[in-house]
Amino acid sequence: MTDSQDTAMPTDSTTGVTGPRRVIQVGETRYTLLGTAHVSAESAEDVRALIRSGEFDAVAIELCDSRHQSLANPDAMHNQDLFEIFRQGKAGMVAASLALGAFQQRVAEQSGIEPGAEMRAALEESRDAGLPLLLIDRDVGVTLKRIYHNVPWWQRFSLFSGLLGSVLSRQDVTAEEIERLKEGDVLESTFSEFAAESETLFTPLISERDRYMVLRLAEDAPPGRYRHVLVVIGAGHMKGMAEEFEAPLPEAPRQEREALEATPPPSKLWKTLPWLITVLVLTGFAIGFSRNTELGWQLVGEWFLINGVLSAAATLVALAHPLTVTATFFAAPLTSLNPTIGAGFVAAGVELYLRKPKVRDFSTLRHDVTSLAGWWRNRVSRTLLVFMLATLGSAAGTWIAGFRIAGALFGTSTP
Repeated sequence: MTDSQDTAMPTDSTTGVTGPRRVIQVGETRYTLLGTAHVSAESAEDVRALIRSGEFDAVAIELCDSRHQSLANPDAMHNQDLFEIFRQGKAGMVAASLALGAFQQRVAEQSGIEPGAEMRAALEESRDAGLPLLLIDRDVGVTLKRIYHNVPWWQRFSLFSGLLGSVLSRQDVTAEEIERLKEGDVLESTFSEFAAESETLFTPLISERDRYMVLRLAEDAPPGRYRHVLVVIGAGHMKGMAEEFEAPLPEAPRQEREALEATPPPSKLWKTLPWLITVLVLTGFAIGFSRNTELGWQLVGEWFLINGVLSAAATLVALAHPLTVTATFFAAPLTSLNPTIGAGFVAAGVELYLRKPKVRDFSTLRHDVTSLAGWWRNRVSRTLLVFMLATLGSAAGTWIAGFRIAGALFGTSTP
C-alpha cells in the first residue's frame, strides 16, 4: 500500500473521543486505527461515539473467531464435547485459555471494568448500526502454538509455567498488571515481561499479529470495498500496523496470511521417539526373559508397578474418582507401550463417565478457575487436571521404569 497517507489525530472535541487514532488513506478507502485500552471504560465510550457518528461503513476489531464466540456467547463452553477435546489433544490449550480467562475475571472483579469492554461495545454498536463486522486477529490458539515453536525448547517450560503461575498463584492482580492490560490484551500482558527481552517471543506475539491484521484488512476490506473502516485495536498494535500499511502488500494476501496461521510440524524425532521407546522396552523384556524367566518377570513387574503407581498417584492429586485412579493404574503401563493412546485419555474418559459435568459446572466455570481450589472443585476443570496429570505421571513412569530396565540389564545406574 505504497500510496497510503498516515495521519495522527488529536482529541475530537465533537465526539469526545480521547483515545489515540491514526488515519491511513489507501486509494478511495480510509482506515481509522483506534488504539484502545483493554481495561478502560473510556475506550468503550470512544468506540461507541465513533460508530454512532455515522462516519464509518465497516468496523474491524482485534478478535478472532473463537474469542468473538466467547465474547458474544459466554456460555459457549456448554456446547463443547470434552471427550472430543481430549481425543484431539486440545486439553492443554483449553486449560491455558481458562487460565487466561481467570486472569481477566479477577481483573474485572477488582477493577470493576470487564476486560474487552471496548470490543463488546464494537459488537453491539456495529450490530445496531447494521455495519459489517470484520474479525481480523489471529486465533489465540495458533498464536500460543507459534510462540511454543518459536522459543528454544529449553525456555518452553519456564515460559509456560510462568504463564500458568502468574494467573493461578495469587488472587490479587497487581496495579502493574492492570496497567499492562491498558496497552495490550490479556495474552500480551501475561507475556510482556518475557517479550520485552526476547525477539523469538516478540515476533509471534506482536509483530506477526500486526502483519496478520493488516493482511486480513487487505483481504476482507481491500481499498475500494468500503469508504471508511474503523479498526479497533489495542494501543500497542497501532505503531506496528501503521508501519505495515506503509509496506507494499502482496496482491494475494490470503497466501501470506495462511502462512502466518501455520504451525511447524513436530520433528521426526518427536514423532518416532514414542515408537522407539516401545521397541526398546519390549526388547528389554525379551533380553530379560532370554537370560532367565525370573529376570524377565522382574522387569515386567517393575514396568507395570512404576508406570501404574506414578500415573495413578497423579490422578489422585487431581482428586479423581477412586475408580478413575484404579483404571489409570492398570491402563498406564499398557498405554505407555501404545503411542496411539495415552494414559491421560483413558483417565479423562473414565472420569467423564463417572462424574459427568453438570450445568452448574459450566455456568460457574469462569469464576471457579480464578482460584486454585476452584480448579479442583469444578468438574470440567478437574477433568482437565486429571488428563494432564495422568499424562505427566505416565511420562515420568515411562522414563524412570525405562532406566530401571536398562540398569538391570546392563548394570547402569538408575536415576
